[in-house]
Amino acid sequence: MGSISLNSLGFTATTPLFSDLSLVIGDGDRVGLVAGNGNGKTTLLRCIAGQLEPSTGAIIRSRGLRVGYVEQDVPSALHGLTLRDAVLDALPEETRDSDSWRADVVLDDFDTPDDMRERPVAALSGGWQRLMLIARVWVNEPDALLLDEPTNHLDLGKILMVERWLNTNARNLPVIVASHDRGFLDATTNRTLFLRPGTSHYFALPFTRARAALAEADEAAEKKQERELKDAQQLRRQAAKLTNIGINSGSDLLTLKAKYLKERAAKIEAASPLLHKERSGEIRLGNSGTHARVLVAVENVTVSTPDARPLFSVQKLHLFQGDRVVLLGRNGAGKSQFVKLLHRAMTGEVVPGIRVATSLTLGYTDQDMSQLPATGTPFDFIAGFGQGDQRTKALLAAAGFDIDRQGKPIGRLSFGQRARLALLALRLGEPNFYLMDEPTNHVDIAGQERLEAEILEHEASCILVSHDRSFVRNVGTRFLEIVRGRLVEADDPEAFFAASGGADKGR
Repeated sequence: MGSISLNSLGFTATTPLFSDLSLVIGDGDRVGLVAGNGNGKTTLLRCIAGQLEPSTGAIIRSRGLRVGYVEQDVPSALHGLTLRDAVLDALPEETRDSDSWRADVVLDDFDTPDDMRERPVAALSGGWQRLMLIARVWVNEPDALLLDEPTNHLDLGKILMVERWLNTNARNLPVIVASHDRGFLDATTNRTLFLRPGTSHYFALPFTRARAALAEADEAAEKKQERELKDAQQLRRQAAKLTNIGINSGSDLLTLKAKYLKERAAKIEAASPLLHKERSGEIRLGNSGTHARVLVAVENVTVSTPDARPLFSVQKLHLFQGDRVVLLGRNGAGKSQFVKLLHRAMTGEVVPGIRVATSLTLGYTDQDMSQLPATGTPFDFIAGFGQGDQRTKALLAAAGFDIDRQGKPIGRLSFGQRARLALLALRLGEPNFYLMDEPTNHVDIAGQERLEAEILEHEASCILVSHDRSFVRNVGTRFLEIVRGRLVEADDPEAFFAASGGADKGR
């Protein structure tokens, strides 16, 4: 039996991330860890893993408990190794020769092809790098698992494979999963921790049901606070009335009673907790509009790999104003290559077979956030859009960047903060067409829902690549799937989800 106990745990950076957090996570508890970007999820995982010291409280692990922590970043020291050797490297050096078979067993668990095992880590897709990080932890047979955004960069098939793996291989372990993937949380967790700077909330429910319970708890807390503050105001009014009467009549008793009522009111106000307000920052888009009806026309185009291997063909495709097109296909089918081809055509390069309306103004973001500069600060980057100093500060503050973060090097921002910065820059370009490859990667749940609402509200014309089932279902109006070397139109994404094993409506 293994367990992790958090006793009055707290962590303060420039502001509190979480405080007075107490709970026990035991065998079979699979906890979804939910919070806005930069609000403490990774910090809590690192504290539990022993990489950070909490500001207050203590973490007690069962004697001998081996905690496996799957981080988001790939260590640079692994880039030159093959996938198999990177997994093997996680074993203690003295046992690597005798236990090398364990690396192969774990890679078998993740359906890793033989040729993929010998590919350098630096040449792997983001999805395979993510699976490599999970395999490196699992090869050491941990007694508890901590996973930080395990589905980022995975295609739908691999997301579902990780779901099955967690629900079978790791079903009896204490598990904490920090994730913004709503469907994944519902499929893999049976408890949810909503991490907050003040009072965090823990429910023995998966995400969607826990979120409904959280909404009820927040509403009850708000009504309770309203009642208590109303009572305090009534006491202060009574005290003021008694004070006036006491002064006019010279009654010390009434003056003392008025003082007592004011003290009671002050105690009620002091005991009233600050209600939680999301600090994730706004996400806003726009649509500058165009008179063109057909924005992009593609005819007789072959999409190929960088080394010229053909992936699929597009016979005829017209993209109209108001279309919200979702590209569907397994990893490696060519979705991102098609997006790059369209990007080249939309930024002025002559690409045979692709015609772009002259009035099209592009907003582009890819899963690597390549539009962000390698150096500089958020302030420098946004000021470059000609906003002026005060306007730049206000825009960044609205997007969730306080003054300290505005001057921090972009490379030191969390992935979630970088994603929000990229989406802010997207809007400032005043596009009328959006080309977005995995736009919800690293964006928190509140941000995903806001992005969905903005796309729908502004009737934004766009092409999207996303493995987020909720996002695809909520946003798409047209669905193009890569099937047997061709791009074909589908009525909806459900057949694709079903073929991948993810057709249930709850995800």
